[in-house]
Amino acid sequence: MATSLDIAQLAGVSQSTVSRALRGDPMVSAKTRDRVRDIARQLDYKVDKNASNLRLQQTHTLALLFFEDPTCDESNINPFFLSMQGSIARVCSERGYDLLVSFQQMSRNWHAEYTGSHKADGLILLGYGDFITYQGKLEALVRSGTRFVRWGPMLPEPFGLSIGSDNLQGGRMVTEHLVAQGRRRIAFLGAPEHSPEVMERYRGYEAALRTAGIAIDPVLRIDAETTEQSGHDAVLSLLEHGVAFDAAFGASDLIAIGAMGALAERGLRVPGDVAVVGFDDIAMARSVTPSLTTVVQDTRRAGRLLVEALINLIEGKPVHSARLPTHLIVRHSSAAAGSAAA
Repeated sequence: MATSLDIAQLAGVSQSTVSRALRGDPMVSAKTRDRVRDIARQLDYKVDKNASNLRLQQTHTLALLFFEDPTCDESNINPFFLSMQGSIARVCSERGYDLLVSFQQMSRNWHAEYTGSHKADGLILLGYGDFITYQGKLEALVRSGTRFVRWGPMLPEPFGLSIGSDNLQGGRMVTEHLVAQGRRRIAFLGAPEHSPEVMERYRGYEAALRTAGIAIDPVLRIDAETTEQSGHDAVLSLLEHGVAFDAAFGASDLIAIGAMGALAERGLRVPGDVAVVGFDDIAMARSVTPSLTTVVQDTRRAGRLLVEALINLIEGKPVHSARLPTHLIVRHSSAAAGSAAA
């Protein structure tokens, strides 16, 4: 049976370089990685993962933990994270890691369970619900020395490493687009006090209104959780209180889609009477009628960065939080006739 020493001799490198190359370590040049993998295939070499993990005291497994969100089906997963899951799984496979998928059980000390049981070498956290109550969990993870990376806002040291989007710029782009469409009474549907990401989107909204010389009216800000029902209820609240508005910026696509449903129920046209924009570009945003203008977050790149950052943490390499750019895709829910993307 071929060994890593056989590969090392044929490739002209050390055994440790062979191990790193087969794990996809970017510190090994692409040329060397390809040469080592070609030789390994020719020799029909199989990695003994159990022996390797025992030597390193590692499981070579990463845990992907979703926050349980209320959904209209029984998945309890925010649909925005589903596309990111595919990217995370793909990169784990490329790097030779198994992926364990589960939920963050907020009623239990799930952070202590993973740290003490050695089920995984590190955690990827997607979602958090109300950040005010969630931040204690993050602080506990940091205190315990757990290696983890989370999708979300860039925050001070006590809350760990994060990969996230430029939410401030996203909120600004949405509002600038609506103003350019002639909208002046733009409602903001979201809960900034409970989510740093939504707060950044709201600050972008405020900044764009100020730049346009439009006064910020507090009655146009309605709290809404990231669900269709919450977006639906937020718009009904505006209508029932007689608040005039000609556009609605949902802090998520689910909120925006719920808002469109409420407008349709009341006989209001989108975008004729009220333009609507969301944030996330979930699959449903393209299939609803009218199709939803939204802010696109790069979930493919996000998944890669989350995995690579966590593996770097595990291997003791330098690693930093990162913020990814966002961009607006204009569809029929907000665009003038003939100007929407297909």
